[in-house]
Amino acid sequence: MKLLKKLIVALALAPTLALANSGGYPLDRAPERTNDLAALQNGAKLFVNYCLNCHSASAMRYNRLRDIGLTEDQIKNNLLFTGEKVGELMKTSLSAKDAKEWFGAVPPDLSVIARAKASGEGSGADWLYTYLRTYYKDEGRPTGWNNMLFPNVGMPHALWELQGVRAAKFETVADAHDKTKTEHKFVGFETVTAGKLSAVEYDNAVGDLVAYLQWMGEPAQNNRKRLGVWVVMFMALLATLAWRLNASYWKEVK
Repeated sequence: MKLLKKLIVALALAPTLALANSGGYPLDRAPERTNDLAALQNGAKLFVNYCLNCHSASAMRYNRLRDIGLTEDQIKNNLLFTGEKVGELMKTSLSAKDAKEWFGAVPPDLSVIARAKASGEGSGADWLYTYLRTYYKDEGRPTGWNNMLFPNVGMPHALWELQGVRAAKFETVADAHDKTKTEHKFVGFETVTAGKLSAVEYDNAVGDLVAYLQWMGEPAQNNRKRLGVWVVMFMALLATLAWRLNASYWKEVK
């Protein structure tokens, strides 16, 4: 009985422990905003202004943004800057050759990045939400930036103007497994230069951007979920009618 109780507790804590140990840095829960049209619209604006300069979203067309409440005029006036048409795919003007020369690799397509980053340690939204909030200044890196979740990252901090410049603070402590050795332990961030947004405002903006990336990976996901509820209700009703019909049939046979 005691063994069974321990097993139940272990299974209950497993998701939490996995989340807390993601790549050595804990993942933060991303806010759920895929049903919030205002958040998705703000996320789309941030994506076009800060991500689309280097990354493409080749599986998404601009006119699909009508699904999050934007009109074609709003899309043309606020999200199209280089002469694209509303029906075109969301592609970057950065050439693969220049990208590889500047960053060492071609920036990945972000169409399904939120789904690609999902793992047993947390959702893709959690990973992106944590990643975009853990950049810090590191002059030892080619781009001048590093990231706690993705050490030695090749991508510079695209949102630094909003968040500001931060430095990571480390302390030298004894190794937990070998007291004769020491290790650098991360203890927090400190602000070097303030950004355009406060810490709360920046986290909120990143939450909107991540929600948009999550929505972009499957624009029909909310419709699918709503339709699924009706399908389950219909199947439950059908099962009830079949059960009562079966009972009535066998009652006559007896």
